[in-house]
Amino acid sequence: GISKALVEYDAELRAALKKAGFLTRDSRIKERKKYGQPGARKRFQFSKR
Repeated sequence: GISKALVEYDAELRAALKKAGFLTRDSRIKERKKYGQPGARKRFQFSKR
């Protein structure tokens, strides 16, 4: 992204960007939707009877 381009443009910015946490990529990805339910984790409303 922008922070990687800034480091490529000026290497001295790397330390400040790293300290602020802009150089680490967030590796979380969307969980897949399972069949038989409305979303990835959401279940249909529970009914005891």
